[in-house]
Amino acid sequence: MKSQQKAEAVPSLAQQEFLAREHQHKSRVRICRGMLLVLLLALWELFAEFGWIDSFIFSSPVRIGTCFVNMARDGSIFIHIGVTLFETLVSFLLVVAAGVAVAVALWASRSLSEILEPYLVMLNSLPKSALAPLLIVWLGNHMRTIIVAAVSVAVFGSILTLHTGFMQTDPDKIKLIRSLGGTQKDVLVKVLLPGSIPLIISNMKVNIGLCLVGVIIGEFLAAQRGLGYLIIYGSQVFKLDLVMMSIVILCILSAVLYQGIAWLEKFV
Repeated sequence: MKSQQKAEAVPSLAQQEFLAREHQHKSRVRICRGMLLVLLLALWELFAEFGWIDSFIFSSPVRIGTCFVNMARDGSIFIHIGVTLFETLVSFLLVVAAGVAVAVALWASRSLSEILEPYLVMLNSLPKSALAPLLIVWLGNHMRTIIVAAVSVAVFGSILTLHTGFMQTDPDKIKLIRSLGGTQKDVLVKVLLPGSIPLIISNMKVNIGLCLVGVIIGEFLAAQRGLGYLIIYGSQVFKLDLVMMSIVILCILSAVLYQGIAWLEKFV
C-alpha cells in the first residue's frame, strides 16, 4: 500500500516534461521582460545623449538616477515615498472594509439596494477630481483630505462590483442552507463570503491602483509631502528630472502593491 502511494506521488514522465516546459516558458518571459526594460532605458539614454530628444524636457535614466541619489543622501525622497505609501494603504483598507460592508448591507436588504443603486451609479460616474477642491474647503489642507479623496475614487465602484457579485451567488446553495434551518447570517458566513473571496481579491487588485491614483490627485492639491507634491513642485520650478523620477517611483510602487495583492491571492 505504501509503495503504491509512493508511486502515485512521483510525477510521471509526461508531467515532468510539462512542468519543465512551464518552467522554461516562465524563465523566457522573465528574461524577455528584463531585456525589453533594458532596451527601452538604453534607447531613452541614447536619444537624450545624442540630442535626438531634449533631455531637459524628457530627462534621461542617468539624470533620474542622479536625482534619486541626491535626494536619498538626505533621506528626503524616502519621506515622500513613505507618506504616499501610508496614505495609499490607509485609503485602500478603508475602501475594502467599506466596500464589503455596504455591499453586504445591499445584498441583505432588497429595498435598500433599490433605493441606493442609482445614487451609487451617479457617484461612481462623477469625476473625482471635481470633488478635490471641495474636499479641501470642507476638510482643510490635511492628510485626511487626501485619504478621503482616494477613498472617493475607489469606494463606489467597489461597492457596485461586490454587490453585483454577491447577487450572483449560487441560489441552490442558499436554498440548501435555508432548508437545513439556516438563517441569513448562516448564508452570509457559510456561502456568500467564502464563495466571494476570489471576487473580493480581484476587486482589491483594482482598488489598490485606484487608491494610489486618488492619493496622487489629493497630493496635487493638498499636500506638503508625497510623490504627488514632488510632481507638482517639480513642474512649477521646471525641475523635470524630479517629475520624471517621481513618476518612475510611482510606477514601481504600483507594481509592488499589485504584486502584494497577487501574493495574498496565492496565499488565500
